[in-house]
Amino acid sequence: MNLLQIHEPGQTPLPHQDALAVGIDLGTTNSLVAVASASYFPSPSMGERGAHAEVLHNIHGHALVPSVVYYAPDGSVEVGYPAKARGDRGEAGVIASVKRLMGRGTEDAKKFSGYDFATGEALRVKAGGRAVTPVEVSAEILKILKANAERALGREVRQAVITVPAYFDDAARAATKDAARLAGLEVLRLVNEPTAAALAYGLDKGVEGIYAVYDLGGGTFDISLLKLEKGVFQVLSTGGDTQLGGDDFDQAIAAWALTGMQMDEKTLTRGQVASVVALAREAKHALTEKKSAVIAYNGASVTLEREDFDELTMPYVEQTISVCEQALLDANLSIPDVKGVIMVGGSTRVKLVHDKVREFFGKAPLTDVNPDEVVAIGAAIQAQGLTQGSNNLLLDVIPLSLGLETMGGLTQKIIQRNTPIPVSVSQEFTTCQDGQTGMQIHVVQGEREMVSHSRSLARFELTGIPPLPAGIARVRVTFTVDADGLLTVSAREKTTGAQAAVHVKPSYGLPPEEIERMLTESMKNAQKDIAERLLVEARVEAERAIVELESAMKQDAALLEKAEKTRIDRQIAVLRNVAAGDDRDHIDAELAQLSRAAQNFAERRMNSKIAQMLVGTKAVMEN
Repeated sequence: MNLLQIHEPGQTPLPHQDALAVGIDLGTTNSLVAVASASYFPSPSMGERGAHAEVLHNIHGHALVPSVVYYAPDGSVEVGYPAKARGDRGEAGVIASVKRLMGRGTEDAKKFSGYDFATGEALRVKAGGRAVTPVEVSAEILKILKANAERALGREVRQAVITVPAYFDDAARAATKDAARLAGLEVLRLVNEPTAAALAYGLDKGVEGIYAVYDLGGGTFDISLLKLEKGVFQVLSTGGDTQLGGDDFDQAIAAWALTGMQMDEKTLTRGQVASVVALAREAKHALTEKKSAVIAYNGASVTLEREDFDELTMPYVEQTISVCEQALLDANLSIPDVKGVIMVGGSTRVKLVHDKVREFFGKAPLTDVNPDEVVAIGAAIQAQGLTQGSNNLLLDVIPLSLGLETMGGLTQKIIQRNTPIPVSVSQEFTTCQDGQTGMQIHVVQGEREMVSHSRSLARFELTGIPPLPAGIARVRVTFTVDADGLLTVSAREKTTGAQAAVHVKPSYGLPPEEIERMLTESMKNAQKDIAERLLVEARVEAERAIVELESAMKQDAALLEKAEKTRIDRQIAVLRNVAAGDDRDHIDAELAQLSRAAQNFAERRMNSKIAQMLVGTKAVMEN
């Protein structure tokens, strides 16, 4: 690297009147649409609500729209509850939890065993005799939400603020925007889900301080720590588990029920297993209010007591608490620093979850706003602010550090993890070879010290650098992340103005679980990585010193004594041999020895340069 560090069917849009902006929670399990401002509600029967947000219902009175799409062999499409019912019966052609596929590539998707993927570069899921992209599936869900909003409001909806997980990377965010575009929506902004939840509470309650957003949905768990102060919402740290949620509760109950009913899952069809899981989910919901629930299937039944349910789900709930502990450590906070806990996601209605969160944080969690609706409400408030003016400011954060590769394969972090966005950071670099006229800039992502352990995002070349001696040219590299979390990297050589840039849009997205893995590995290997970095830095410094000294000896050979040159050449050979090893202290020692061996030569060379400068000055004065 040449761098040195210095819907439902039948609903159609209404004719255009005054277009409105809405907030959309495009969830893994369920999705919602909400709107803010009393002027948005044309029907007196809806009551006087004032300027606040309200979730919108479909023609059947449902606010939640299951994020499930069914592709029929005849070409028709069903979205929401009809599609979910088909999925619960184990029918083919149903796609659920498509959010997990947003921004991914085909290789990433292979781990999703419930899907059949088409071959090719672009990720496509086979369903109903066709192959559709995750973007197209998401667009079908967004079309329904748009249609529901237009029916409820009596006006056209053209714009939306859409929420995304805090861990969504550039590709997943771009895919979300593409889905909205296909659905006929302009995305005003993508907002992180925990930030939207905090926004709902912050503006409704006028609270300030540090708040935790505990988000336990059907398929994922996220915890975010945010600081609310004078209209500013800043994410201090985030954490989560993308393979942990209410679905795990359902699976555990279903397995327990099958054992109790003396049924072997291996002898059941896919549809039969899906039916038992659906019954388990109903039992879970019943236990929110009751102390027991009966699961009956195919003539057999078992009774699930609250104690049994708690025992089955305790490991998953305790796992969320462990993630909360780590998020506090990341933010350098203690439990007393947290003023309140906002509950998000339908799975937070489980009593055990509520009790464990209260026990851990030492305070009753906030449930004033429906946990299913709070994210959509926050998005609606932000949509209102963007279209009608608002004083609140959202500061989301970078989930993983961004940087570039320097000499020796080292990662130089430019923007650190958990830095609030939008943000722009610049740093200067220089050339490492004489006459170097170009730089290959390698943009990477991750927390490890070496590029080999980081994720490669993009490469581009800056040309037009003046052919100067090594270390003289100055190249300013700027990393800019916009409010939607999209990255632009630019490089500019200061003397000539030569510049180049790249907009980082990976061909596939970074899976959230991969982010978790990278963070975990960075912590586990911290000491090893630092030691490796220091070793590489010592090797780079040794090589740089050798190159510079050999160049100087070639230019000013006349200033060298024969015995002196022999000593320097011998020490260069020793240093090269030691630098190939793994003893950093030995490298540093031999580098210092080389410096001593060349000290007299360096002094004579300096005196010669000064004398030449003085002669030049005298000649100018005489003229």
